[in-house]
Amino acid sequence: MENLKNKKLYKLVLSAMFVAVIAICSWISIPTTVPFTLQTLGIFIAAGLLGWKYGTLSVAVYILLGLVGVPVFANFSSGVGAIVGPTGGYIIGFLFTALAVGLITKFFGKKLYVLIIAMVVGLALCYLFGTIWFMIVYQCDFAAALMMCVVPYLIFDGCKILLASILVNRLHKYV
Repeated sequence: MENLKNKKLYKLVLSAMFVAVIAICSWISIPTTVPFTLQTLGIFIAAGLLGWKYGTLSVAVYILLGLVGVPVFANFSSGVGAIVGPTGGYIIGFLFTALAVGLITKFFGKKLYVLIIAMVVGLALCYLFGTIWFMIVYQCDFAAALMMCVVPYLIFDGCKILLASILVNRLHKYV
């Protein structure tokens, strides 16, 4: 029983650490309409290492911290305005990214190709939520939103997926 409590405490501590990692990754950004950040890198690693339950918990706590005013989002932003603004759909999409990566790796393992597929699916969900929300905020069509919110980020996000999947593949046995 004591070992089970210690394991849960360990996972909660790791979850809290990944909240900080995701926040730090969000601060590393290139400001544009939809900023280039490393948030998804932190989310991929958190979900890949911690699994669907604790990885998604990390992302949920990160979002809640931002909602209550802690400047954890890109460009040190926070509050409800960040969620209802043009990038709010991506922030909500982070939850589904973590959930997808965690569930796919739970059922199919943490082989490198599984991690890559899981992260691509997770990123696609994030893109979907973010692009739809961006279309609502800016009153633009799907093609225009894709050209502004997805296409410029594909290579950068592909590199993040590759890096995150290699890190998770190598580190999961230690976490």
